[in-house]
Amino acid sequence: MNARELNRATLARQLLLAREQLDVVEAVERLGALQAQEPRPPFLALWSRVEGFHRDDLHTALKKGSVVRAMLMRATLHLAGRGQYAQLRPVLDDVMTRAMTGALKGRDQGLDLDKVLPAATKLLKKAPRTFNELRAELSAQFPQVNERALGYAVRTQLPLVMVPSDDAWGFPRDAPFALPAMKLRKPDPEALVLDYLAAFGPATAADVQRWSGVQGLKPVLDDLRERLVTFKADGAKRELFDVPDAPRPGADAEAPPRFLPDFDGLVLAHDDRTRLIADEHKPKIASKNLRIPAMLLWDGFAAGTWRIERKRGAVTLTVIPFGRLPRAAKKALEPEALALLAFAEPDAKPHAFSVQSS
Repeated sequence: MNARELNRATLARQLLLAREQLDVVEAVERLGALQAQEPRPPFLALWSRVEGFHRDDLHTALKKGSVVRAMLMRATLHLAGRGQYAQLRPVLDDVMTRAMTGALKGRDQGLDLDKVLPAATKLLKKAPRTFNELRAELSAQFPQVNERALGYAVRTQLPLVMVPSDDAWGFPRDAPFALPAMKLRKPDPEALVLDYLAAFGPATAADVQRWSGVQGLKPVLDDLRERLVTFKADGAKRELFDVPDAPRPGADAEAPPRFLPDFDGLVLAHDDRTRLIADEHKPKIASKNLRIPAMLLWDGFAAGTWRIERKRGAVTLTVIPFGRLPRAAKKALEPEALALLAFAEPDAKPHAFSVQSS
């Protein structure tokens, strides 16, 4: 398979070749969970993929607990379906421990997890707490331990979900955390791999590991080999695995323009990202604070970044292209851009769209 064929296959799984009418929970689970370091991007991600999606659809699912926001892949915040979270979280224990160890270098003196985690659990059983509140209460019990170490140990070692609110994007800036209201399942690396391939395949073992943070998944893929199909990546030695019944449209499948939000999961789903971003464009999305910018897809590939700006009551979506876009691009992009502004900034008038000169 070449990069263009991989691109179209992955876009089909990610609902980016055509929007589909789906229940929010089904959409979140089909997309392999949604990156959610900040509250707003998952709403924009669903708007770009789900036909007729309304903000209240996700608000309702969050309030019901059928979708939860919690630390998952690569020890980062995601939105996941309730059952999806119960399945994924146990497979990621080692990911969480490595994240804690790496973050607490030199600050974990005196940290005794066998004492701290039961104390935190007891506090959280009484009521949800923000981490500012939880760190303060734990520091009173364990004054000899670094306060940040206490907080991060609890954040990574206990399965916790964020409590939604009536805020515009579902969560306040400092949201409380709670123990999950569901029973977690036994660790199942095979289920993690199969769900990943359905959402982001065809892919290599390195791709699954980069997305999840789980190490040593090649033997799992080898055990699944008889249930999967395999391909070679564009004549290279890389072996790609996939679930048999997943869509793999041809390289000539039409890909409409789409606006991906900051931290979109598709951008972070592969070790080799050339199916989405050309190598020469990767430096343009790198940042010192590891922020992944909102991206424009043109003909299925990343063609620039975009931002929304408010000035004097008006709001503008501006595209910053990586290079020269086709002459017809602005006219083709404008309806999608203005529709996105109407969704993201409904109280601002007028809405405008611009493309910076490259």
